Amino acid sequence: MSDIFKEADGATPLDLEELEGLRFKHIQTRGQLDELEQANIQNGLKWLSKLKSPDVLSEGFVRKLHEKLFGEVWLWAGTYRKTEKNIGIDPIQISVQLRQLLDDAKYWVEHDTFPPKELAGRFHHKLVYIHLFPNGNGRHSRIMADAILTKVLGEPVIDWAGGYQLEKMNDRRVQYISALRQADGHNFEELLEFIGA
Repeated sequence: MSDIFKEADGATPLDLEELEGLRFKHIQTRGQLDELEQANIQNGLKWLSKLKSPDVLSEGFVRKLHEKLFGEVWLWAGTYRKTEKNIGIDPIQISVQLRQLLDDAKYWVEHDTFPPKELAGRFHHKLVYIHLFPNGNGRHSRIMADAILTKVLGEPVIDWAGGYQLEKMNDRRVQYISALRQADGHNFEELLEFIGA
């Protein structure tokens, strides 16, 4: 595998064991991998669109969504990471932190704690911060936030990309990563502006 090891800025590098989980051993470039993942994500979005009343704020749904978005490409899709990464919490804490986030989100929804987009943005940030899976966390958490908006709150999705491809380095991605890093320090202003909240 030649340039498959090269990650975009802000992306999580995969270790050799995680790369072993690639279902298509002929993949040689990051571009080929991106194409496969994008096709899988489209299939996952079709699956999501057909669900009538899913329990979006459940651990089972969070894992199943990742599996549907990435399971045609990665054997470990839907399985929590077991290794330390350049971002994210200690893998031992993943299930506890996710449960706390889901409980928080249920409370936010029930008590109208935040306007819908802000709720989705805060949920998205914390899910990225936890960093559940070896790969695909940003894409998965943006789709999770949109699922909360559409399936739980009856609101439209966020225009995350703003006409750009967030998986590729561009001004929008730089703004996105900066907004997430600001939110890591509990300053959500940039993130809320980014998502139009």
